[in-house]
Amino acid sequence: MAANNPTGVDKEQAFGMAETEMEYRVELFNRLAQTCFNKCVDKRYKESELNMGENSCIDRCVSKYWQVNSMIGQLLSAGGRPPM
Repeated sequence: MAANNPTGVDKEQAFGMAETEMEYRVELFNRLAQTCFNKCVDKRYKESELNMGENSCIDRCVSKYWQVNSMIGQLLSAGGRPPM
């Protein structure tokens, strides 16, 4: 079994890990959407589509959110501490 699977992870563990990863990604997306929507979209809907300002705000918000998420992931995977 170990020769066919060098990582030592069986199918059940792999499916469990994939399911956990998927749940994490869905939660991350939902938090991102909610955070940027609350920050950028006017609470009183005036138009059926986003205006230019809302669109730009959402673009910047999503970009910053992914940048920070990536930085945190790199720090955690490296076992490092954030710079003070």
